[in-house]
Amino acid sequence: MATVKSKDLRLKTEKELMEQMNALKKEQFNMRFQKATGQLTHTDRQRQVKREIAKIQTIMTGLRRKAKSAA
Repeated sequence: MATVKSKDLRLKTEKELMEQMNALKKEQFNMRFQKATGQLTHTDRQRQVKREIAKIQTIMTGLRRKAKSAA
């Protein structure tokens, strides 16, 4: 799975971002179990997921700040 570009994330709504973040958190949770049982094969994916979650959180914080300042 390719990494997600920030500009593509900025085009999504807050609801879409939340859905994507929830999916990534589930994937991250499953990868932790795979690592603990020795079944994880793509260890580099853990890093990608962690960074994608951080990107989404950063964009969502910006959206909330923008909405707060506009109100």
